[in-house]
Amino acid sequence: MSGPVFAKPPRLNHVALSVAPDALDEEGRADLVAFYGTVFGFEEYPQLTEDRARLVLRAHTHEQFVFLIATANPMVAPRLDHFGLSVSSKAEFDEVYARAAAWGDAHPGEVDLIDPTVEEYVGALALHSFYLGYRLPLMVETQFFDYLF
Repeated sequence: MSGPVFAKPPRLNHVALSVAPDALDEEGRADLVAFYGTVFGFEEYPQLTEDRARLVLRAHTHEQFVFLIATANPMVAPRLDHFGLSVSSKAEFDEVYARAAAWGDAHPGEVDLIDPTVEEYVGALALHSFYLGYRLPLMVETQFFDYLF
């Protein structure tokens, strides 16, 4: 059985999460933009921002973003529920972790950071990963795929 044929394979382009309206007030938005900007380089789309209603964070291209929408009944998820980001080098992986850890050190109790691990698949892959949580219902898993061939 063959699947559909695409000129260019589809790819994930965004994650949408609901949060409480207070999370998207002026101070809440500033904190989210500062954290995700510092750690991952995400940027706010100010033209899409609505106070206490919406915040969209561009994740390096116009076709990748985190869409935050306010609702009276926001999303709640177990601690390890997450979305994933991949970086292109071990140095970048280490830098992202260091920035998240530094933010956590400067803001005690605000960042849920799970130390890096490596899963080794003999002869094929060393998969580096860590999880972090900051004011969103989902954590972010950061991965580096270190291909060994």
